[in-house]
Amino acid sequence: MKAAAVVLAAGAGTRMKSKKPKVAHEILGQPLVRWVVDAAHAAGIGRVACVVGHEREQVVPLVEGDCDLVVQEQRRGTADAVAVCAETLGDFDGSLVVLSGDCPLITADTIARLVEAREQADAAAVVLTMELADPFGYGRIVRDAAGNVERIVEQKDATPDEAAITECNSGFYCFDARVLFDALGRVSNDNAQGEYYLTDVLEICRNDGRAVVGLRCDDASECLGVNSRVQLAEATRLLQRRINRAHMEAGVTMLAPDLVWIGPGVTIAPDVTLLQNVTLMGDTSIGEDSVIGPDTRLTDTRVGAGCVIDETVAIEAIIDDKATCGPRAYLRPAAHLCEGAKAGTHVEIKKSTIGKGSKVPHLSYIGDTTMGEGVNIGAGSITCNYDGKKKWSTVIGDGAFVGSDTMMVAPVTIGAGAVIGAASCITKDVAADALALERSDQRELEGWAAKRRKRQAEE
Repeated sequence: MKAAAVVLAAGAGTRMKSKKPKVAHEILGQPLVRWVVDAAHAAGIGRVACVVGHEREQVVPLVEGDCDLVVQEQRRGTADAVAVCAETLGDFDGSLVVLSGDCPLITADTIARLVEAREQADAAAVVLTMELADPFGYGRIVRDAAGNVERIVEQKDATPDEAAITECNSGFYCFDARVLFDALGRVSNDNAQGEYYLTDVLEICRNDGRAVVGLRCDDASECLGVNSRVQLAEATRLLQRRINRAHMEAGVTMLAPDLVWIGPGVTIAPDVTLLQNVTLMGDTSIGEDSVIGPDTRLTDTRVGAGCVIDETVAIEAIIDDKATCGPRAYLRPAAHLCEGAKAGTHVEIKKSTIGKGSKVPHLSYIGDTTMGEGVNIGAGSITCNYDGKKKWSTVIGDGAFVGSDTMMVAPVTIGAGAVIGAASCITKDVAADALALERSDQRELEGWAAKRRKRQAEE
């Protein structure tokens, strides 16, 4: 398929009432414009030009690297937005798809169908149309006797018969690129808004004797744009259901799919169970037979097979096969639970490796630590890794046992098989197989409590 695409992403989106440009708002962790660009690439379109304008410094980082960036300095209408691509795509000879950067529901299949329809008909343009039960506000598609698109009539200009038409313009097109750029030079802005409209190109093509074809979209929701926070929520719900359905059809169990949110880059193996209030975002992967949730959020995290992840927040973490997390665990970037390891209730782990079969069961913080296999960390223990200026490392050898309420003041090494007595503050290295205790002697003053109560009663 010889095709290119233009993604229109220069608008301000004032109805969003935001300091961010409309196309930078996110659905399931991905900006609106990125959904459209990715759909174009998935359709087999390698060359994509993205037209930026309003607050472009926020939009450019979202698409640079796999798009040609074109700036529309003044927003003078859709035809002008495409025309500014003439220098970038003017030498292109083939099908040119025009997409809206605020329409994240468009699919790769529909984009490919647009290109195929234009090439089969050798048409100047193909308009993607949609059937709407309530077409109010949309441009109506008026067809000629042969079924080709004769014209698009806007709501305010429609006669009663034309207003009754339910086939509407979606705003998605596929053009013969050479025909398009020639016609753009003839578009006028002689209208109430003083703007250059891309729809005028269709009439120019018809007057030149070239066919303009209408292709009905199978699902009108693909064409929905996002112009407000309400529409952002509506599009999110539709994409959520689309993604969740695909995962369920591939063998993933969701007991409450409306309470599961999955980003487009997430991969999930068959026989995974996702419980309620699970959010999986970014480059996250889940291995088979794992149970995730309830109340779990994983971002850019790799989970192996047979894991149980309950009430956990994990960011840029690695969780190997048969490991368990939670409830109420927090894995920060570079946390690594090896096979069969455990991070239990109210446990926070940062930039640390928890060795195979090792356990941090509850109420502990482990940071900047390398922990061997078969280690047990008692409740309330922490690694004191920060001195106010620098982070220091802790090393805990295989089979070590750390008693409850232990402070390990880094840098410190605890040898393999060592035992640390509860309530110790370890500031020096501990040899392998040693017992380390650090406590003040316990003192007891007989009758002291009774004397205090007597004084308090007399005051």
